[in-house]
Amino acid sequence: MTQPTRRRSLLKGAAIAAGAVAAPMVAVAQTTTFRFQSTWPAKDIFHEYANDFAKKVNDMAGNRLKIEVLPSGSVVPAFQLLDAVNKGTLDGGHGVVAYHYGKNNALALWGSGPAFGMDPNMVLAWHYYGGGKAMLEEIYKSLNIDVVSFLYGPMPTQPLGWFKKPVASVNDLKGLKFRTVGLAVDVFKELGAAVNPLPGGEIVPALDRGLIDAAEFNNASSDRLLGFPDVVKNCMLQSFHQSGEQFEILFNKPKYDALPAELKAVIDYSVQAASADMSWKAIQRNSQDYIELKEKDKVKFFKTPDAVLRAQLAAWDKVTTAKSAENAQFKRIMDSQRAFAQRAGQWQNDYMVDFKMAWNHYFRAKKT
Repeated sequence: MTQPTRRRSLLKGAAIAAGAVAAPMVAVAQTTTFRFQSTWPAKDIFHEYANDFAKKVNDMAGNRLKIEVLPSGSVVPAFQLLDAVNKGTLDGGHGVVAYHYGKNNALALWGSGPAFGMDPNMVLAWHYYGGGKAMLEEIYKSLNIDVVSFLYGPMPTQPLGWFKKPVASVNDLKGLKFRTVGLAVDVFKELGAAVNPLPGGEIVPALDRGLIDAAEFNNASSDRLLGFPDVVKNCMLQSFHQSGEQFEILFNKPKYDALPAELKAVIDYSVQAASADMSWKAIQRNSQDYIELKEKDKVKFFKTPDAVLRAQLAAWDKVTTAKSAENAQFKRIMDSQRAFAQRAGQWQNDYMVDFKMAWNHYFRAKKT
């Protein structure tokens, strides 16, 4: 071996040796795993939405953060989710704010009722840009609940519900054993119903056994998956009892606060992405399942009479006036929503064209 060749060989060996020494010093990112539970049965599209959110976080966080989602009841019952996340029994969860109604009735204002004519996306706009988020945090703090809450996913208007016979007037609601949640409980009581606020997975079994006479849950996809058409064949569409609801993603605050800033940003942007994606998926799936319910499951759909809708609005006004007198936080939230809705609603109602006119133009049979 010549001297230059020998020198190159020695240098190459030294470089390899140096690399071998340096390699163990490369830091390996540690994975933080959060255990979540939803408030939905595993087969419900809402549980799918929870998994969709988790996947977005997991994909963007790489191996640094992983959210695992369990269905309702895996660790705690649906209505105990907030307490479980607060205590750290769960690291987080997926549900709706109205499920915490028993702790402070003002919490049901995120979803229950007509929201002064705001659609669900406008309610989210009020929450993030009109002061709602700070008010929700204030309520949780007053209850000594240490969580981080993200609202997202504007839900389509929910049906009045599933009934053994169509609802022709407000009198048809009197005496009915009916399932709903949140402030809708008080509204339907005001309309004469006997209300039982069951969680989602218990509704259809209760209907089947005659423990309740009628019920509402949420949308065509969820209602079909939960088995409503197997026990009831009449569904009343359109209602003001939950016309502006959204989902809530919860984190245990100490565990969330321990995350680095970049992972908190991943969560924040995942919430926003999941909100849009959920809206698009809901349109796709709900419209498909609406057809399936009519054609395969032989469900009959009826529009809720305007007289019943007006009665809901009157009942809502009566209920919320009483709650506002009892609860200062309730009144402040109502006043905030009203002010935002007056401005934003005027803009939306004046600017938005009547899309139903165009749909009827193309798809309704023209009179000859």
